[in-house]
Amino acid sequence: MDLKAMDLNLLVVLDAMIEHRNVTRAGVAVGLSQPAMSAALARLRRLFNDPLFVRSGAEMKPTSRARDLAVPVRQVMDTVRGDILQCSRFEPGATDRRFVLLTPDLGEMHFVPTLLAQLAEVAPSVRLATLARAPQAAAEELKSGAADLALGYFPDLHKHGFVQQKLFDNSVVCLVRRGHPYAGSRLTLKAYLAASHAVVRPDGREHVFDKFVQRRGLRRRVVLELSHFFSLLPVIESSDLIATVPRDMAEACKRYADLRILELPLRAPMIPIHQTWHERVHKDPANAWLRGVIHELFAGARSRAATA
Repeated sequence: MDLKAMDLNLLVVLDAMIEHRNVTRAGVAVGLSQPAMSAALARLRRLFNDPLFVRSGAEMKPTSRARDLAVPVRQVMDTVRGDILQCSRFEPGATDRRFVLLTPDLGEMHFVPTLLAQLAEVAPSVRLATLARAPQAAAEELKSGAADLALGYFPDLHKHGFVQQKLFDNSVVCLVRRGHPYAGSRLTLKAYLAASHAVVRPDGREHVFDKFVQRRGLRRRVVLELSHFFSLLPVIESSDLIATVPRDMAEACKRYADLRILELPLRAPMIPIHQTWHERVHKDPANAWLRGVIHELFAGARSRAATA
Protein backbone atom coordinates (compact mmCIF):
# COMPACT_ATOMS: atom_id res chain seq x y z
CA MET A 1 0.00 0.00 0.00
CA ASP A 2 1.29 3.45 -0.94
CA LEU A 3 1.41 5.62 2.20
CA LYS A 4 0.75 8.71 0.08
CA ALA A 5 -2.65 7.28 -0.81
CA MET A 6 -3.50 6.80 2.86
CA ASP A 7 -5.62 9.38 4.66
CA LEU A 8 -4.42 8.97 8.23
CA ASN A 9 -7.72 10.39 9.49
CA LEU A 10 -9.23 7.09 8.40
CA LEU A 11 -7.29 5.35 11.15
CA VAL A 12 -9.29 7.38 13.67
CA VAL A 13 -12.48 6.01 12.13
CA LEU A 14 -11.12 2.47 12.05
CA ASP A 15 -10.04 2.64 15.68
CA ALA A 16 -13.47 3.95 16.74
CA MET A 17 -15.26 1.22 14.76
CA ILE A 18 -13.12 -1.49 16.34
CA GLU A 19 -13.95 -0.13 19.78
CA HIS A 20 -17.68 0.63 19.36
CA ARG A 21 -18.73 -1.78 16.55
CA ASN A 22 -21.55 0.58 15.64
CA VAL A 23 -21.45 3.29 13.00
CA THR A 24 -23.56 5.79 14.97
CA ARG A 25 -21.71 5.36 18.27
CA ALA A 26 -18.31 5.46 16.56
CA GLY A 27 -19.37 8.63 14.74
CA VAL A 28 -20.31 10.30 18.01
CA ALA A 29 -16.95 9.32 19.47
CA VAL A 30 -14.98 10.97 16.64
CA GLY A 31 -17.40 13.81 15.91
CA LEU A 32 -18.66 12.65 12.51
CA SER A 33 -22.19 12.29 11.23
CA GLN A 34 -23.51 8.85 10.23
CA PRO A 35 -23.25 9.64 6.47
CA ALA A 36 -19.66 10.82 6.96
CA MET A 37 -18.83 7.68 8.93
CA SER A 38 -20.38 5.47 6.25
CA ALA A 39 -18.34 7.25 3.58
CA ALA A 40 -15.15 6.84 5.60
CA LEU A 41 -15.90 3.16 6.17
CA ALA A 42 -16.39 2.68 2.43
CA ARG A 43 -13.00 4.26 1.79
CA LEU A 44 -11.40 1.97 4.37
CA ARG A 45 -12.91 -1.10 2.71
CA ARG A 46 -11.51 -0.04 -0.65
CA LEU A 47 -8.15 0.78 0.85
CA PHE A 48 -7.74 -2.59 2.56
CA ASN A 49 -9.75 -4.53 -0.03
CA ASP A 50 -11.73 -6.09 2.79
CA PRO A 51 -15.23 -5.59 4.29
CA LEU A 52 -13.57 -4.97 7.69
CA PHE A 53 -16.97 -4.98 9.46
CA VAL A 54 -20.06 -7.05 8.72
CA ARG A 55 -23.46 -6.54 10.24
CA SER A 56 -24.60 -9.10 12.82
CA GLY A 57 -27.85 -7.94 14.40
CA ALA A 58 -27.31 -4.50 15.91
CA GLU A 59 -23.54 -4.89 15.86
CA MET A 60 -20.85 -4.50 13.20
CA LYS A 61 -18.47 -7.40 13.79
CA PRO A 62 -14.85 -7.02 12.65
CA THR A 63 -13.48 -9.39 10.05
CA SER A 64 -10.23 -11.21 10.66
CA ARG A 65 -8.43 -8.44 8.75
CA ALA A 66 -9.92 -5.80 11.04
CA ARG A 67 -8.98 -7.84 14.10
CA ASP A 68 -5.40 -8.07 12.82
CA LEU A 69 -5.37 -4.30 12.40
CA ALA A 70 -6.81 -3.57 15.85
CA VAL A 71 -3.56 -3.67 17.85
CA PRO A 72 -1.26 -1.79 15.42
CA VAL A 73 -3.92 0.86 14.78
CA ARG A 74 -4.39 1.40 18.52
CA GLN A 75 -0.62 1.65 18.93
CA VAL A 76 -0.51 4.33 16.23
CA MET A 77 -3.34 6.24 17.91
CA ASP A 78 -1.69 6.00 21.33
CA THR A 79 1.58 7.25 19.85
CA VAL A 80 -0.13 10.23 18.24
CA ARG A 81 -2.05 11.11 21.40
CA GLY A 82 0.75 10.45 23.86
CA ASP A 83 3.93 11.40 22.05
CA ILE A 84 2.98 13.80 19.27
CA LEU A 85 -0.01 15.73 20.61
CA GLN A 86 1.34 15.64 24.15
CA CYS A 87 4.43 17.45 22.93
CA SER A 88 2.26 20.38 21.90
CA ARG A 89 1.48 21.13 25.51
CA PHE A 90 3.55 23.77 27.22
CA GLU A 91 4.00 23.81 30.98
CA PRO A 92 5.41 27.22 31.99
CA GLY A 93 6.26 26.14 35.51
CA ALA A 94 8.33 23.19 34.32
CA THR A 95 10.22 24.65 31.35
CA ASP A 96 13.69 26.17 31.24
CA ARG A 97 13.21 27.49 27.72
CA ARG A 98 15.19 30.51 26.59
CA PHE A 99 13.12 33.19 24.85
CA VAL A 100 14.81 35.78 22.64
CA LEU A 101 13.15 39.18 22.29
CA LEU A 102 13.99 41.75 19.63
CA THR A 103 13.67 45.19 21.20
CA PRO A 104 15.69 48.44 21.36
CA ASP A 105 17.14 49.82 24.59
CA LEU A 106 13.87 51.64 25.20
CA GLY A 107 12.02 48.34 24.96
CA GLU A 108 14.45 46.71 27.37
CA MET A 109 13.72 49.44 29.88
CA HIS A 110 9.95 49.23 29.51
CA PHE A 111 9.24 45.54 29.02
CA VAL A 112 11.97 43.52 30.72
CA PRO A 113 11.60 44.46 34.42
CA THR A 114 7.82 43.87 34.50
CA LEU A 115 8.03 40.73 32.38
CA LEU A 116 10.88 39.31 34.43
CA ALA A 117 8.95 39.81 37.67
CA GLN A 118 5.92 37.99 36.24
CA LEU A 119 8.00 35.10 34.92
CA ALA A 120 9.63 34.69 38.32
CA GLU A 121 6.17 33.83 39.66
CA VAL A 122 4.71 31.64 36.90
CA ALA A 123 7.78 30.27 35.08
CA PRO A 124 10.82 30.66 37.33
CA SER A 125 13.18 28.62 35.13
CA VAL A 126 12.44 30.53 31.91
CA ARG A 127 15.39 32.53 30.57
CA LEU A 128 15.26 35.77 28.59
CA ALA A 129 17.63 37.36 26.10
CA THR A 130 17.20 40.62 24.19
CA LEU A 131 18.63 41.65 20.85
CA ALA A 132 18.67 44.98 19.01
CA ARG A 133 18.59 44.61 15.24
CA ALA A 134 18.18 46.78 12.15
CA PRO A 135 14.83 46.38 10.31
CA GLN A 136 15.89 43.80 7.73
CA ALA A 137 17.91 41.85 10.28
CA ALA A 138 14.94 41.82 12.65
CA ALA A 139 12.76 40.23 9.99
CA GLU A 140 15.38 37.58 9.29
CA GLU A 141 15.87 36.80 12.99
CA LEU A 142 12.14 36.16 13.42
CA LYS A 143 11.85 34.23 10.19
CA SER A 144 14.77 31.95 11.01
CA GLY A 145 13.64 31.31 14.58
CA ALA A 146 16.68 33.00 16.11
CA ALA A 147 14.24 35.34 17.88
CA ASP A 148 10.79 34.60 19.27
CA LEU A 149 9.16 38.04 19.36
CA ALA A 150 9.79 41.66 18.48
CA LEU A 151 8.56 44.21 21.01
CA GLY A 152 8.25 47.88 20.17
CA TYR A 153 7.71 50.10 17.14
CA PHE A 154 8.44 47.91 14.10
CA PRO A 155 6.59 49.32 11.06
CA ASP A 156 9.00 47.40 8.81
CA LEU A 157 7.46 44.13 10.03
CA HIS A 158 3.96 45.07 8.97
CA LYS A 159 4.07 42.75 5.97
CA HIS A 160 3.19 39.28 4.74
CA GLY A 161 4.53 36.46 6.87
CA PHE A 162 4.40 38.36 10.14
CA VAL A 163 1.66 38.83 12.72
CA GLN A 164 1.38 41.99 14.80
CA GLN A 165 -0.65 42.54 17.96
CA LYS A 166 -1.00 46.06 19.30
CA LEU A 167 -0.10 46.57 22.95
CA PHE A 168 -0.53 50.32 23.48
CA ASP A 169 0.02 53.79 22.06
CA ASN A 170 2.95 55.86 23.27
CA SER A 171 2.83 59.65 23.32
CA VAL A 172 5.76 62.02 22.75
CA VAL A 173 7.05 64.57 25.28
CA CYS A 174 10.04 66.83 25.80
CA LEU A 175 12.85 66.19 28.24
CA VAL A 176 15.06 68.94 29.77
CA ARG A 177 17.38 69.36 32.74
CA ARG A 178 16.00 70.65 36.03
CA GLY A 179 17.45 74.16 35.65
CA HIS A 180 16.61 74.56 31.97
CA PRO A 181 15.21 78.02 31.06
CA TYR A 182 11.94 76.35 30.00
CA ALA A 183 11.71 73.88 32.89
CA GLY A 184 9.25 75.90 34.96
CA SER A 185 6.97 77.15 32.21
CA ARG A 186 4.61 75.96 29.54
CA LEU A 187 6.58 75.31 26.39
CA THR A 188 5.38 77.24 23.35
CA LEU A 189 5.86 76.14 19.76
CA LYS A 190 8.01 79.22 19.07
CA ALA A 191 10.31 78.45 22.01
CA TYR A 192 10.41 74.79 21.07
CA LEU A 193 11.55 75.49 17.51
CA ALA A 194 14.09 78.08 18.66
CA ALA A 195 15.74 75.69 21.14
CA SER A 196 18.71 73.46 20.49
CA HIS A 197 17.74 69.80 20.15
CA ALA A 198 19.22 66.36 20.67
CA VAL A 199 17.61 63.55 18.69
CA VAL A 200 17.93 59.78 18.90
CA ARG A 201 17.94 57.74 15.69
CA PRO A 202 18.41 54.04 16.52
CA ASP A 203 20.14 52.17 13.69
CA GLY A 204 20.31 55.46 11.80
CA ARG A 205 16.53 55.49 11.32
CA GLU A 206 14.37 58.57 11.58
CA HIS A 207 11.94 58.42 14.45
CA VAL A 208 8.22 58.65 13.69
CA PHE A 209 8.24 62.13 15.25
CA ASP A 210 11.02 63.28 12.91
CA LYS A 211 8.87 62.35 9.91
CA PHE A 212 5.90 64.14 11.44
CA VAL A 213 7.92 67.35 11.87
CA GLN A 214 9.11 67.17 8.28
CA ARG A 215 5.56 66.72 6.98
CA ARG A 216 4.47 69.76 8.94
CA GLY A 217 7.29 71.81 7.43
CA LEU A 218 8.73 72.61 10.87
CA ARG A 219 12.44 73.16 11.37
CA ARG A 220 14.32 72.30 14.55
CA ARG A 221 17.91 73.17 15.30
CA VAL A 222 19.39 69.73 15.82
CA VAL A 223 22.88 70.00 17.30
CA LEU A 224 23.31 66.37 18.42
CA GLU A 225 22.28 63.01 16.98
CA LEU A 226 22.58 59.85 19.08
CA SER A 227 22.05 56.14 18.45
CA HIS A 228 20.79 55.15 21.91
CA PHE A 229 18.09 56.66 24.09
CA PHE A 230 19.95 56.18 27.36
CA SER A 231 22.85 58.22 26.05
CA LEU A 232 20.54 61.19 26.55
CA LEU A 233 20.88 61.02 30.34
CA PRO A 234 24.26 62.76 30.77
CA VAL A 235 23.72 64.94 27.69
CA ILE A 236 20.39 66.47 28.75
CA GLU A 237 21.38 66.72 32.41
CA SER A 238 24.49 68.76 31.57
CA SER A 239 23.21 71.02 28.78
CA ASP A 240 20.31 73.18 27.64
CA LEU A 241 19.40 70.78 24.85
CA ILE A 242 15.83 69.54 24.50
CA ALA A 243 15.10 65.92 23.61
CA THR A 244 11.75 64.88 22.16
CA VAL A 245 11.23 61.28 23.21
CA PRO A 246 8.52 58.69 23.92
CA ARG A 247 6.92 59.22 27.30
CA ASP A 248 8.27 55.89 28.55
CA MET A 249 11.78 57.06 27.88
CA ALA A 250 11.21 60.37 29.64
CA GLU A 251 9.75 58.68 32.71
CA ALA A 252 12.68 56.28 32.89
CA CYS A 253 15.22 59.07 32.55
CA LYS A 254 13.57 60.97 35.40
CA ARG A 255 14.19 57.99 37.66
CA TYR A 256 17.92 58.07 37.01
CA ALA A 257 18.67 61.76 36.51
CA ASP A 258 17.40 65.14 37.70
CA LEU A 259 15.30 65.93 34.64
CA ARG A 260 11.93 67.47 33.87
CA ILE A 261 9.18 66.44 31.44
CA LEU A 262 7.46 69.13 29.36
CA GLU A 263 4.38 68.58 27.26
CA LEU A 264 4.95 68.94 23.55
CA PRO A 265 3.49 72.22 22.19
CA LEU A 266 1.87 70.51 19.19
CA ARG A 267 -0.34 67.50 18.66
CA ALA A 268 1.93 64.71 17.46
CA PRO A 269 0.82 61.25 16.36
CA MET A 270 0.87 58.44 18.85
CA ILE A 271 3.52 55.75 18.42
CA PRO A 272 1.86 52.32 18.14
CA ILE A 273 3.71 49.65 20.11
CA HIS A 274 3.24 46.04 18.98
CA GLN A 275 4.48 42.58 19.64
CA THR A 276 5.34 40.86 16.36
CA TRP A 277 6.05 37.25 15.48
CA HIS A 278 6.53 35.16 12.38
CA GLU A 279 3.59 33.11 11.17
CA ARG A 280 5.78 30.01 11.50
CA VAL A 281 5.38 30.14 15.30
CA HIS A 282 1.80 31.40 15.33
CA LYS A 283 0.50 28.14 16.82
CA ASP A 284 3.61 27.22 18.79
CA PRO A 285 2.34 26.68 22.37
CA ALA A 286 5.38 28.24 24.05
CA ASN A 287 5.37 31.30 21.83
CA ALA A 288 1.60 31.69 22.20
CA TRP A 289 1.95 31.46 26.00
CA LEU A 290 4.62 34.18 26.10
CA ARG A 291 2.55 36.41 23.84
CA GLY A 292 -0.39 35.95 26.17
CA VAL A 293 1.68 36.94 29.20
CA ILE A 294 3.01 40.05 27.45
CA HIS A 295 -0.44 41.07 26.21
CA GLU A 296 -1.93 40.68 29.67
CA LEU A 297 0.85 42.75 31.25
CA PHE A 298 1.04 45.59 28.75
CA ALA A 299 -1.97 45.83 26.45
CA GLY A 300 -3.81 49.03 27.30
CA ALA A 301 -2.63 48.87 30.91
CA ARG A 302 -0.76 52.15 30.57
CA SER A 303 -2.33 53.79 27.56
CA ARG A 304 -0.10 56.68 26.62
CA ALA A 305 -3.10 58.43 25.15
CA ALA A 306 -4.72 58.57 28.56
CA THR A 307 -1.47 59.58 30.23
CA ALA A 308 -0.94 62.40 27.76
